[in-house]
Amino acid sequence: MTFRPLIKTIPLSLLASAFAVSTVLGAEYVSVVKDGVNLRSGPNTNTDILYQLPSGYPLEILSKEGQWLKVSDYEGDKGYITESLVSKTPYVIVKVKECNIRSGPSANDSVVGKGVKDVIFKKVEQKGDWIKISHPDLTGWVQKDLVWP
Repeated sequence: MTFRPLIKTIPLSLLASAFAVSTVLGAEYVSVVKDGVNLRSGPNTNTDILYQLPSGYPLEILSKEGQWLKVSDYEGDKGYITESLVSKTPYVIVKVKECNIRSGPSANDSVVGKGVKDVIFKKVEQKGDWIKISHPDLTGWVQKDLVWP
């Protein structure tokens, strides 16, 4: 009896698991630095403008081509934006019709306001499944499943 195949299988399984975890944890997000930034169909200024994005709009980086980033938003729309027009400052966007903003990181905390779909909040901190957010007129906590990313 030989154990060689089993020994080869275990490291490959561990390697596959490690790759899967790094892929999930490896997502990188940025936010638009000012209002009216163009999201383009290709990595140069001669391509079509797909959308004009507001300040704070969060994006996931898919790849990089020179000074251009290929990005995706919470609805899966993809395009290109120059690196100089984004920052690492974390923002989130409400992805549901309406959500409660609470005074603390618990469903038992009082409601201090409402968030509606497509409203952008600055992410202040995170505690478990709750994100502390701020907006010029409101600061509070929201369940992370209700916002993106």
